[in-house]
Amino acid sequence: MDAETDIFVIGGGVNGTGIARDAAGRGYSVRLAEMGDLASGTSQAATKLIHGGLRYLEHYEFRLVREALIEREVLWRSAPHIIWPLRFVLPYEQGLRPAWLLRLGLFLYDHIGGRRLLPGTRTLDLATDEAGSPLRPGHSIGFEYSDGWVDDARLVVLNALDAKAYGADIRVRTRVVSAEFSAGRWRITLEHKGVHETVFARALVNAAGPWVDIVTKAALKAAGPAKVRLVKGSHIVVKRLFTHDRCYFFQNPDGRIFFAIPYEQDFTLIGTTDRDFTGDPADARIADDEVDYLVAAANHYFKEQITPERIVWRFSGVRPLFDDGRGKAQEASRDYVLKPDSAEQSLTVYGGKLTTYRRLSEQAVDMLGPLIGVRGRHWTATATLPGGAFTPTGFDGLVGDLAADYPQLDRALLHRLARLYGTRTRLVLGDAVTMADLGEPFGGGLTARELDYLVTEEWATSAEDVLWRRTKLGLRLTAGEAERVAEVLAGRQG
Repeated sequence: MDAETDIFVIGGGVNGTGIARDAAGRGYSVRLAEMGDLASGTSQAATKLIHGGLRYLEHYEFRLVREALIEREVLWRSAPHIIWPLRFVLPYEQGLRPAWLLRLGLFLYDHIGGRRLLPGTRTLDLATDEAGSPLRPGHSIGFEYSDGWVDDARLVVLNALDAKAYGADIRVRTRVVSAEFSAGRWRITLEHKGVHETVFARALVNAAGPWVDIVTKAALKAAGPAKVRLVKGSHIVVKRLFTHDRCYFFQNPDGRIFFAIPYEQDFTLIGTTDRDFTGDPADARIADDEVDYLVAAANHYFKEQITPERIVWRFSGVRPLFDDGRGKAQEASRDYVLKPDSAEQSLTVYGGKLTTYRRLSEQAVDMLGPLIGVRGRHWTATATLPGGAFTPTGFDGLVGDLAADYPQLDRALLHRLARLYGTRTRLVLGDAVTMADLGEPFGGGLTARELDYLVTEEWATSAEDVLWRRTKLGLRLTAGEAERVAEVLAGRQG
């Protein structure tokens, strides 16, 4: 019989891996199963922001906004290679929210979250400020405030790596077929590549994201009404629309908002949409009318007009929001809800956002304690994620140290690797001296040495894992180069 695990987590998104990390760090034995790749659901398709959620103030979600604002700097300190501050420009649009209301909202935003490192709001004259140059005439006043950026899929991988370092067993492409609670423990049947395995756990966490209700009914055989509201958010990526490094927060006449964000040096990310979704979340795709909506919204503000033909990448994700009964998808709460079941020693996770994943994870493990025994103390607020052991403002210094250690390697390559792996870049490069030592070049700076690292250390098995989640080099590789990556990975799997 397999040894009993303290906690079994279903779902390898940001909440599942965050809970696994927190629990393992407190001394619990942990297993996690993800039916696809890490971050292959909602957690790879976010707008990629660490933010308080300025628009949530309109819905009086002050607790959520405060918690998220506090977390911005906590998360920045934990992983400064994949999280960093950004300045956002909010142009005043005549006929929409009045300027006094925007100022009031930003005053609250600056002061309710304990901001320490990030600069506060300032008013811009868009007629003279660089931020006004890409905009169409008619925008004279803007407000600039702080929020943050995150590489969403890498955040998930880093949590999984840290959970593993604390002893957690992370299983990808492993489906939970069934889970039954009896005599004080869970009997869980897993399937991986057609092979079934049975494991046992004292507590079970359903953190399956948009599949949470499906898992509850199909695997756990639990009855009851659906509690998750699926809301699809879609994004488009185009060649860079402006040269400065600030972002834009735009209002639309229909009451919705969207962002235009510098992305991967040479691109602009535009999104998101909000619409209710039904069906299998794996089938979510951006619809033509969503593309038209985002293109029209961008063209309303920017001098440089875009067309659907200029889009280099488009993606959609399904947010698993707790169904609070609000009418419009954009008004549904982004807050999280944790539902413990003491009778069956389980916990179900609904909702949440990237920025609050750490607090969600902490509270989830707190709730599990009384069910299976309390262990350890809170620890993640001051801990760094793998590769993040340097100061929040020390990224340039890290790149400089790498350049000194690897003087014959391309500086741009070192910068890219440092953004992905932080201090773990040395694990990727190993004893390489010259570019030739890194092995076969696949394009975009990807080499055999980095591919080996991603397979052996970060659970990557497919070209999509590598090119669109572990890195974003899918934006740069040709179809032929991507096929070569797939070919090499298929050979390794074989």
